[in-house]
Amino acid sequence: MGGSHSREDIDLTSSDEEEEYDEDYDARSPISDPAASAGQRDDDLLRAATPASLEAIDAKLRSLDLKYQHPTAAKLYLHVGGASSSARWVLDERRATYAFVDKASDDSSSTRWFLEIGPGPRVSAPVDSALQLKANPAQRRADFAAGGSVWALRLPTDAEFRRFRVDYERCLFENTYGVEATDEGRKEVFGADFAAWARPDEADDAVWADAQESLNPPVTAPMRDLLEEFEEEAGDGESIQSLALGALDNSFVVGSSGIQVVKNFHQGLHGKGASVRISGARGGSASAYSTPKKALLMRGETNMLLMSPGEAMRSNGVHHVDIETGKVVAEWQFQKDGTEIAMRDIANESKGAQLEPSGSTFLGLDDNRLCRWDMRDARGRVQTIGSSSESPVLNWSQGHQFSRGTNFQCFASTGDGSIVVGSVDGKIRLYSKSSMRMAKTAFPGLGSPITHVDVTYDGKWILGTTDTYLILICTIFKDKDGKEKTGFSGRMGNRISAPRLLKLTPLDAILAGTDNKFHGGQFSWVTENGKQEKHLVATVGKFSVIWNFQQVKDSNHECYRDQQGLKSCYCYKVVLKDESIVDSRFMHEKFATGDSPEAPLVVATPMKVSSFSIANRR
Repeated sequence: MGGSHSREDIDLTSSDEEEEYDEDYDARSPISDPAASAGQRDDDLLRAATPASLEAIDAKLRSLDLKYQHPTAAKLYLHVGGASSSARWVLDERRATYAFVDKASDDSSSTRWFLEIGPGPRVSAPVDSALQLKANPAQRRADFAAGGSVWALRLPTDAEFRRFRVDYERCLFENTYGVEATDEGRKEVFGADFAAWARPDEADDAVWADAQESLNPPVTAPMRDLLEEFEEEAGDGESIQSLALGALDNSFVVGSSGIQVVKNFHQGLHGKGASVRISGARGGSASAYSTPKKALLMRGETNMLLMSPGEAMRSNGVHHVDIETGKVVAEWQFQKDGTEIAMRDIANESKGAQLEPSGSTFLGLDDNRLCRWDMRDARGRVQTIGSSSESPVLNWSQGHQFSRGTNFQCFASTGDGSIVVGSVDGKIRLYSKSSMRMAKTAFPGLGSPITHVDVTYDGKWILGTTDTYLILICTIFKDKDGKEKTGFSGRMGNRISAPRLLKLTPLDAILAGTDNKFHGGQFSWVTENGKQEKHLVATVGKFSVIWNFQQVKDSNHECYRDQQGLKSCYCYKVVLKDESIVDSRFMHEKFATGDSPEAPLVVATPMKVSSFSIANRR
């Protein structure tokens, strides 16, 4: 367990090598590299420029005949020692050169721009989000991950550092979207309504400032603020697939051959209760559902739907489990107009729907389908299940089958039943409770598929997960009458604020392990109006990563100083496990105690489940 400030933030100038090297770049010494010389001569000129217009800065650079391919003298450091006490930066190349190289004509590469650092080159990597590049203006330094290592490139002058950032942002945009990084290119990608996304440095942060005022200041926790309370081993031969947390007495650990019932306490999950074994269809025949991947609680947490995607990550139906009897009572089929169809995912009707004692509906999602399934027949009566050898058929009660191109990937619901959907192309769409045909708001993608999405109970905030970062979006806007609304209830038009990104530092991106892709990002769990989520959590490799929600929304937060482009937050806490983590999520807010600002965090690995308390004490 630990925090986000690591040895990679050590000032590189503190080393003996650095002091010696700085003498080489004293103003009295000749500089052999022409680009570096021009950078020094025009330092004052470029310092006056602002990041409001990348084109303006680039025009100045081009007037100096400084092109992306021109090598520039710099210093390259390598981070060694990982997370050990001996971890440190070592000088790898004293007089390195870097260049953004255009490989568009290279048949072996599908990516245009590469960052190459020589001689050699020592580093050659595509300019994309996988670099996890983090700029440090105070040290004229850019840290990044490439080739399984963590590097730091330190530029000789402020002007050269600004030039590097401008070139990097341009190359990243062009690699991501496949268009030139011009005003026309940005408008093509983001559209007229998303000027704040295209030009975040010029965006109005008022909505974020308003959000800060709506919450109490975050509690600052000293040192040991993640305390492990309980740890439960998986059963013999089990491999934990997912968690189904309850807001009442029990939660459920979904394993490779069944479901383990555990008790909810204020300190976390504890105690092995009854075990529900899933052996196949009713009557014991083999079934593809024997290894459940997704569990959905419903009907006052007395029933559960189990879904096990097969080929192409889709399923033709769900198992219906009566938790009180421990039996599978039905296998429901997905059908529309008499034709069997498949679903990629299922979700509760709303944030608190699993607590409703008589709920009979749930949501379904496939690549081009968004719908509501009803376990009652078309006349509204609960279907009889038990004696028939044929599987009961779910009633498609509402929804829309899009012709093509939506590429839905994941979804979630708000407290009132509005729906947010993430797509492979990175778009995030908002649907009102009353209509699944047309999105009220569609946020553009940032170039990475959305693999998981969550939303706050009040629908004001959305958290999207990609492989390399999380994206936090505010849906609040004011209509023409000055009334506050969300993008679920009305069209936001051009009143859309820039999102914020949540990222790992380059070092943590490497330390997280080989399976270092984010998954399952979500808010802490509330099910009442007036309650506010306090934290965000996501899983990446061996890490569960926790952000303070209030801190992320704070426009004056230290992470955001001197940043260009979309603001990124690197201040987080980490729970480290010995193996890759399956799932991480907070228990219901009712399990928070007086000495903790949040309910316990539950972390599941393939072989065990651990609970952590975020405490206000040493």
